[in-house]
Amino acid sequence: MELNNLKPGDGAKHSKKRVGRGIGSGLGKTAGRGHKGQHSRAGGYKKIGFEGGQMPLHRRLPKRGFVSLTAGDTAQVRLSDLAKLAVDEIDLLVLKQSGMVSGTAKGAKVILSGKLDKAVKLKGIAATKGARAAIEAAGGSISE
Repeated sequence: MELNNLKPGDGAKHSKKRVGRGIGSGLGKTAGRGHKGQHSRAGGYKKIGFEGGQMPLHRRLPKRGFVSLTAGDTAQVRLSDLAKLAVDEIDLLVLKQSGMVSGTAKGAKVILSGKLDKAVKLKGIAATKGARAAIEAAGGSISE
C-alpha cells in the first residue's frame, strides 16, 4: 500500500443529491418535497417541538424539582488545604488570593477532609460540625 494509491472504501462516498433537475433524476418536479404545505415552500419552517398547534410535549409534562440559583456560590475547602496556608488568620479574601476558591465565590465552607495540625482562626467562613471540632482541637477558632 502506497500513499498515492489510497482511496475511500466502496460505498463510503456518495454523490450529492441534485434535486429539481428533471424527471430522470428521480427528484424532479416537486424535488422530494411532496405537494403543498409548509415544507414544500421556500422558507417553510416550524420550531423544534412544534406539534401543529397541539400543546407540545415539553409543555404538557409537569415541572418537577427545584434548581437553586445560588448553589455554586459557596466553595468547599478541605482541612488539609487550610494546613498548607502560610497565614494563621483566614478569610474569604485569603482563600481567593491563594487560589483555593474561585474568584466568583461568595462564601466558603470548611469540610472535614484531611488533618489540621496548626491553630488557625477563621473569619466569615462556615465549617461543618466535624471540621469545627477538628479546628478547635488543634487550638484554632471560628468567628462567623
